[in-house]
Amino acid sequence: MINETEFAKKTIFSFEVFPPKKTSNIETIFDTLDELKGLSPDFISVTFGAGGSENCTNSVEIAKHIKNVCGVEPVIHMPCLNMTKQDATFVLQQFANAGIENILALRGDRVEGKEPSNEFHYASDLIEFINDFNDHLPDEKKFKIFGACYPELHPQSANVYDDIDNLKRKVVAGASHLLSQLFFDNEQFYRFLERCQIKGINVPIEAGIMPVTNKKSVERMVSLTNAKLPKKFTDMMERYGDHPEAIRDAGIAYAIDQIVDLVTHGVQGIHLYTMNNPLVARKIYEATKSLFQVSPIIN
Repeated sequence: MINETEFAKKTIFSFEVFPPKKTSNIETIFDTLDELKGLSPDFISVTFGAGGSENCTNSVEIAKHIKNVCGVEPVIHMPCLNMTKQDATFVLQQFANAGIENILALRGDRVEGKEPSNEFHYASDLIEFINDFNDHLPDEKKFKIFGACYPELHPQSANVYDDIDNLKRKVVAGASHLLSQLFFDNEQFYRFLERCQIKGINVPIEAGIMPVTNKKSVERMVSLTNAKLPKKFTDMMERYGDHPEAIRDAGIAYAIDQIVDLVTHGVQGIHLYTMNNPLVARKIYEATKSLFQVSPIIN
C-alpha cells in the first residue's frame, strides 16, 4: 500500500494510464507500462470503464501487472454513478482478490444508453461505502482511498464555495489523498490550494498535468474539465497547432515549465496524464527528475 508518511518526505511523482480499446490487444498497455516503470513513479493509476462492474476485468489485469511485474504501486479508478451497491461489492472483492490496495473513488460520467443506478449520487457516497467495506477487512488489507478534485471548478458545481464544500465531504468520508484534474494555468491551482487550506483540507494534493501533443486533445479536454487557457498557452496552440511535431515539442516544453514552477512552489506531487505515451513521459521525466530529489517545502 502507498505510505502517506513517506510521501510527506518527498514530492510525489505519479502517472495515469488507461486500458486499450476493446479492439486492441491488452499487451499494448503492458509494453507501455514496462517503459514507464523505468521512470521511477511513486504509483501508476489506471482508469476504469464507466459502464459498471462488467468493465473491471482489463483494469484489474493492468493494475496487477503494475504491481507484480513492474514493481510499482497501482491505484485503480472506480466510478460509481452507474454501479449498484451489489456491483460495487463485487468490484471491491475483485480488487481485494487481486491484491490491489489503492482506489481512486469517482462519481464518473453518464454512459449513453445506460441509466445511472441512483444508488451512488456522489463520489463521497462511494468513499463511505468503501470505508464500510474496509470494516470487514483486516488492517493490512484495508483499501487506501484517493479522491479527485477540480482546481477550476467541477463542471456541475454552482460555484467555488459549493465545490470546496463537496471536496471537504470526500475527505471527511475517508479520502486521504487527492489527485487534481488537469489545468494549464498554475495560478488557478495555487488559488485552489489556498481555498483547501482555509477549508481545513490537509491531505496530500497532487497537481494533474497533461502534456498537450495535438490540437484535438486540447479541445476535448477543455470541454470536459472547464480548464482555462492562459494567453501563453493559446499563443502556443495558434502558432504550432497545425504542425504535429512542433505542437508535440511545444506541449512537452509547456508541461515541463508548469512542473518546474509547481515543484518550486512546494506542491506535494505531480500526477502526469501520460495518454499511454511513454516517449512523452520520458522526455518530461528526464527534464525534471532532479527536482524531485530536492527536499520539498514544508508549509
